[in-house]
Amino acid sequence: MIDALIEGFFLVLEWPAVGYMCVGILFGLFMGFTPGIGGPVTLALVLPFVFGLNEVSAVAFLLGTHSVVVTGGSVTAILFGVPGAGPNAATIIDGYPMAQKGEAGRAIGAALTASALGGLLGTLILALLIPILRPLVLVFGPPEFFMLAILGVVFLATLSGDEPLKGVVAGLFGLMLSLIGEEQLMGTKRYSFGLLYLWDGIKLVPAVIGLFAIAEMVDLLLRGGSIAKTDQQSSTMGPWTGVQDVFKRWGLFLRSSIVGVVIGIIPGLGGDVACFLAYGQAAQTAKKGEVPYGKGNVGGVIAPEAANNAKEGGALVPTIAFGIPGSGSMAILLGALLIVGITPGAPLLNEKLNITFAMVWTLAIANVLGAAVMFLLANKLSKITFLEGSLIAPIVLSICFIGAYMTTNSIGDIIVALVLGFIGFEMKRLNYSRAALLLGLVLGRIVEQNLFLSLRLFGGSFAVRPITLVLIVISVLVLGWSFLKPWLWRKEQNNASGSQA
Repeated sequence: MIDALIEGFFLVLEWPAVGYMCVGILFGLFMGFTPGIGGPVTLALVLPFVFGLNEVSAVAFLLGTHSVVVTGGSVTAILFGVPGAGPNAATIIDGYPMAQKGEAGRAIGAALTASALGGLLGTLILALLIPILRPLVLVFGPPEFFMLAILGVVFLATLSGDEPLKGVVAGLFGLMLSLIGEEQLMGTKRYSFGLLYLWDGIKLVPAVIGLFAIAEMVDLLLRGGSIAKTDQQSSTMGPWTGVQDVFKRWGLFLRSSIVGVVIGIIPGLGGDVACFLAYGQAAQTAKKGEVPYGKGNVGGVIAPEAANNAKEGGALVPTIAFGIPGSGSMAILLGALLIVGITPGAPLLNEKLNITFAMVWTLAIANVLGAAVMFLLANKLSKITFLEGSLIAPIVLSICFIGAYMTTNSIGDIIVALVLGFIGFEMKRLNYSRAALLLGLVLGRIVEQNLFLSLRLFGGSFAVRPITLVLIVISVLVLGWSFLKPWLWRKEQNNASGSQA
């Protein structure tokens, strides 16, 4: 193991592998910075270039590209409220309000630091798990997937601060939207109104672009001024302040990274679920007196970005151990590995263990280099938020429409983005959580599918499986605390005001 670990490190640093990795990092950052592209599309674009490469160069190029997409996407999420990729959606909730307060540099610094360190932690856990992969992956079945998704739904109540009921209402609306399209198990068409486009349901990228980007840009045009609502950037809120924030909130970072790794290991859940679960646990553990989540709390940037990059190490676990993709991006990566002659499973873990560790080292190095490149540009990028909104909004809206259209190359994606943009604008005006709606949309299909499979396989007894029971107890406690915490805070404030009187 130690020999393979060391050999894998030097294989990655040999020429031409290191050159391919650097090219992949730059391309991945650019694609991440471009809204609506995401990891699967980026990997699909670079796939033709791996033909003819040796195994190590192919691995370095593919993983170098893929591992930094969400790092680049976090910057557009913070600056414009436009996610570069689906997993960056949760970063918008607090990242964009920070940009509006003139703290874009701080938010970018926190996001990049959390991304780099989260990627390193996920890689470390991957390396430690290589000897014990099989029992770890096989312990989860449909009941556990169902309760993990339910736990995510329970976090809906935490996304509206002191108005948990509004979070639940918005989340239930998102769950309702997730039912649009063809039912996955029986093939029944639901709420499609005879439109072929709706058979596949509401796509995530147009939904995010509409709810957040279009809604925010319309709001910016209506109120005038710049994205940042202050006259000048605070010198005390630059990127280095964001770096310090991550180290000050070390516990939050570790919890979020572990959430990302666990979700990454479980096939089929993916980064969209990981970022929202990490954000939900962060909001659930908010301390009294700090900036409310959803209003520009830096913890709301640290948590999802740590989970986003940490989950890549976790997603490689089932991919390299059993050939079971941990996400859509991993499915494309699996195909690419087979193309260059790398077979997942026992051959990779036994005969080519050095290649396995070359993957581990590529993830670690690429996360650090990608964050470093973006960090050098952070101050200049943050100044964009002080430009006049009438200059920024038309450009961002144009990019939004292009990003939405590229999802399936259908005009339906643009229509969905526009409709949800109107809904998102009204939700913002009425103080309903758009993040809760988005989370309901993401988790709805997972809840439905795994509930059906659980009932078919285990009947009602699926609820008494050990891990399922633990998740049920956690869900009940989280839901109860979501409603109890605002009541306790209001009661304490009333007592304090009464004593002052």
